[in-house]
Amino acid sequence: QVQLVESGGGSVQAGGSLRLSCAASGYTDSIMGWFRQAPGKERAGVAVIYRDGVRTYADSVNGRFTISKDNTKNTVYLQMNSLKPEDTAMYYCAAGPNVRWNNWFRANSYNYWGQGPQVTVSS
Repeated sequence: QVQLVESGGGSVQAGGSLRLSCAASGYTDSIMGWFRQAPGKERAGVAVIYRDGVRTYADSVNGRFTISKDNTKNTVYLQMNSLKPEDTAMYYCAAGPNVRWNNWFRANSYNYWGQGPQVTVSS
């Protein structure tokens, strides 16, 4: 069993930055991803980082967001820069032992989820 505890959400003006953290406990040898869900929309993949450090991003955040991990702390981060109002959503950390490269953005590829901090970006 893996437990994921997120922190770092909040409100910021457009152009600002926020950093989300996701601390994992239990079985931590997982592929880690970040998702977001806005009201009335499906949960969508934002970024993923694999065990070897390879990472990929959704087109909408590429160049603005950075996913990273600290294996000594079992923590994954999402640094969000140049935030836009359309980035407003609940953000969820996710973990899974087997996430295929071509399915990393699908929520059903992951087994464990965090509780989801809110990120609000005002114009």
